[in-house]
Amino acid sequence: MIDNERALIELLPALRKAEWVAVDTEADSLHSYPEKLCLIQISIPALDVLVDPLAGVSLTGLFDVLGNRELLLHGADYDLRLMFRTYRFRPQSVFDTMLAAKLLGYSQLGLEGLAARLLNVKLEKGPQKANWARRPLTERMSHYARNDTRHLQPIASLLRQELESKNRLSWHRESCERLLHDCSQLRAADREQAWRIKGAAELDRAALAVLRELWQWREQEALRHARPPFFIMPHDNLVAMAAAAAKAQPINAWLPPRISARRLRDIQGAIEMALASPPSTWPSIPRRSSSRLTRNQKRRYEELRRIRDLQAARLGMEPSVIASRAALVGLAADHPENGDELMRWQRELLATDAGTSESSEASASDP
Repeated sequence: MIDNERALIELLPALRKAEWVAVDTEADSLHSYPEKLCLIQISIPALDVLVDPLAGVSLTGLFDVLGNRELLLHGADYDLRLMFRTYRFRPQSVFDTMLAAKLLGYSQLGLEGLAARLLNVKLEKGPQKANWARRPLTERMSHYARNDTRHLQPIASLLRQELESKNRLSWHRESCERLLHDCSQLRAADREQAWRIKGAAELDRAALAVLRELWQWREQEALRHARPPFFIMPHDNLVAMAAAAAKAQPINAWLPPRISARRLRDIQGAIEMALASPPSTWPSIPRRSSSRLTRNQKRRYEELRRIRDLQAARLGMEPSVIASRAALVGLAADHPENGDELMRWQRELLATDAGTSESSEASASDP
């Protein structure tokens, strides 16, 4: 474990000289709130190391080196967001093996599935729900963590060759560039929408007012105890309590069996505050979008979907990888917030009818 400055300094020259660098991370989202980065796994030729972000050692030098490399990751979205939020770290480029597998039409996208298919290596699913903030790590946790990066280079190499042979390498490159951009955008949480959890759409305005106060109570309680909100109270219980309280019905059935007197008072206080507030301040019930596609737009949507599905069948990939339904609707209705999010290679596929031309894949490939 790299948990002191000397060990970190000794690692950096090897990272600079390495032909390739594979990276993964672990957080404690199931055990703490808000979550924090607890472990950074790094593999280079002949070396797998674990770096401890909780050891109080500055990692500036590490990220300076990693920032100038192409990093190999699997399912990089979460890792990139976590590292950017914690350290404002954004690498120069990445090769995401999960994105590659999607573009190649693989049915098994997990690291275990790719290792089995491409390397004939069986990986242990491991302690996925472990508390990665614990120290020292158990031997099993250390082994599992190292396996997350140990096999990424041979997997990435094989996937890269297959992408190139099928003229999809540029698609993957553009997808990884989009991923890097999206993961380096910090978005403030919309507290007016965050409490609208599953089931909220079925509540009336009074119940929505109660739900909003209960959600804010749970958020404060989660932060106070550094525990994930669902450990404080599940979503379903909040919704059911809000519905009952708005009708002056008992809420006992949805309270934890051993709830403290303080928490019970806080819950009751939140409910009373919500119902005592002026009805004009109660949240509104979201209206379903009444906008419908015109006849011409619907015809355009059906044509785009036909082309997408034909292209997907020809390429052997899931249709949604080329374009989601929302993206197709956006294109058909000329809604920039949806359709304009498509990448160049996706637009080129949709602009070419796979039923009459077989050249679209080559036109979007590397020169």
